[in-house]
Amino acid sequence: PIFRGGLRAVIEKEPGFNVIAEAGDGATALTLARGQRPDVVLLDLDMPVLDGFAVAAELRAAEPPIAVVILTMHKDEMHVNRAVDLGVRGFLLKDGVAAEVVGCIRTVVAGGEFFSPVLSSHLLNRARRSATFSTQAGVADLTRSERRVLCLLAQLKTSKEIAAELGVSPRTIENHRAHICAKLELSGSHALTKFAIQHKNELA
Repeated sequence: PIFRGGLRAVIEKEPGFNVIAEAGDGATALTLARGQRPDVVLLDLDMPVLDGFAVAAELRAAEPPIAVVILTMHKDEMHVNRAVDLGVRGFLLKDGVAAEVVGCIRTVVAGGEFFSPVLSSHLLNRARRSATFSTQAGVADLTRSERRVLCLLAQLKTSKEIAAELGVSPRTIENHRAHICAKLELSGSHALTKFAIQHKNELA
């Protein structure tokens, strides 16, 4: 509550900015966001009941989607990648939030994205991996269905589970797996799953 109060004071000093609601847990935040329809939602990752990622996923699925900015102490690449995969529009670190939050909100409202500058190396690494992945032999030849199968394999789902999710037969999934292996020149019983896990961020 003390941190939220300070953050609210910083935001509401800015002309035209108004904090219309605040919450102490993810479930309440989600309910308020759905009801109030704010332009931007600031979410801490480490909230009770529902964490920030869970709430962000729900808000992304809303119609229309609600813009999300993550506010956290976590500055590692794994958390940044997860946020980007969920389509968040901003990622702020708590230790620099007072200086960055107003600019971040303005950027997001204008349709842009804002990530704390200290996270730039993570974003560059992600861009490099994506560029490498997209130019890898065979990747450009994958169909949309084959990429979807790869995404689900990265979640360690079986062919039977993937078939049920996509509404096709397990034999169809096995055929997809064989075609993907041929296009990517992969061999071995676990090579395809290993490839999918290694490139799950690029497949999103």
